[in-house]
Amino acid sequence: MFPLRVREMQQNLDPPGTIQLPAPARSGVVSLEEALAQRRSVREFLRGELTPRQLSQLLWAAQGITSQEGHRTAPSAGALYPLEMYVVVPAGLYHYTPLRHQLNLVSAGDFRRPLFRAALEQKAIIEASAVFVIAAVYERTAQKYGPARGERYVHLEAGHAAQNLLLEAVALGLGAVPMGAFQDAEVKKLLELPRNYEPLYLIPVGTPR
Repeated sequence: MFPLRVREMQQNLDPPGTIQLPAPARSGVVSLEEALAQRRSVREFLRGELTPRQLSQLLWAAQGITSQEGHRTAPSAGALYPLEMYVVVPAGLYHYTPLRHQLNLVSAGDFRRPLFRAALEQKAIIEASAVFVIAAVYERTAQKYGPARGERYVHLEAGHAAQNLLLEAVALGLGAVPMGAFQDAEVKKLLELPRNYEPLYLIPVGTPR
């Protein structure tokens, strides 16, 4: 199971507060066509945690590194990579570092109940094994393409990353639902996002009920 207890998180961490995820698999038993055909928005989940390997695959699918040059699984205008991934699990809030394929602890504690309230009390937030958060740093793209077109490119990229995660969830036998209905300021405060980070997606993931 995912190493949620503090004493377990202190094992094999470098630096402290970091969890090294298992290397992602590059092949699976579900074809792309099967994943596309089976994908549905799932809002009801069974109790349980995601395994480290499931977390690894989902995060890699959304924003993982795929080449020595630093290319990622989702296309990015100008290869500027404005997206930041977070995941909320019962033990706390973690930030994903693609270059090292690691999770870094941001804050310990179960944030699902307050996140549920900030997300207009959508039940999937409470029931999910994990809630993935896609945030954007608009200035990374706007500095090259300008504010208007930069914003468009960031939103397109968020959609690419979210779809990758949704299809990977299907391939793992999991369910997921992309959510855009939430109180931005409350989510940003709750997740301790930096001033220039803006939340775009909440994606609850778990075993379908």
